[in-house]
Amino acid sequence: MRLLLVEDDTMIGEVVLDLLRQERYAVDWVRDGEIAAAALLAERYDLVLLDLGLPRLDGLAVLAGMRARADRTPVLIATARDALTQRIAGLDAGADDYIVKPYAMDEVLARIRALLRRAAGRAEPVYSHGGVAIQPATREVTVNGASVALTAREWAVLEPLIARPGVLLSRTQLEEKLYSWKDDISSNAVEVYVHGLRRKLGASLIQNVRGVGYMVPKT
Repeated sequence: MRLLLVEDDTMIGEVVLDLLRQERYAVDWVRDGEIAAAALLAERYDLVLLDLGLPRLDGLAVLAGMRARADRTPVLIATARDALTQRIAGLDAGADDYIVKPYAMDEVLARIRALLRRAAGRAEPVYSHGGVAIQPATREVTVNGASVALTAREWAVLEPLIARPGVLLSRTQLEEKLYSWKDDISSNAVEVYVHGLRRKLGASLIQNVRGVGYMVPKT
């Protein structure tokens, strides 16, 4: 999954960036509202973690611009503890949830997972298909109850596919979930990771629709 972190506080931003990358998310970090607005026009994200007090363009304006053009990307806003009016304004402007600074990192991750499940149209915390089950909270993967180890990028390919059975994702869409701006993209990266997943989880789990993309079929 690819996230956009919008935070102008360097100390907070570095801590959150490291945490999210440790959790195998591809993350782009920007520090002012105008750059955030430009990034959201240029790239596709699975979720935005949005501070409201930003230079040049405040977070509410960034959010309003997203919703005005029907961008439904989930938005988790971060506000100061005493900013009740900002929290209300953010939710009324189209934010999906909020978290209060200073926040606990475990809570940030739990709220992100909940919003990603909601965006995928799922409520259950475990995604499963046949004998394969994945738990986003722990990054545990099992096949018929036996634990299987995946690399970070194998996980990044598998999670969006198994979360939406029957939905085709193109190679470009999967690449966007694998890499942030600073990463080099290999021309056959998706094919390599899909091959590894089929070897570990079963050849029939991920189907290739030639010239279109990949999907986990509906059961």
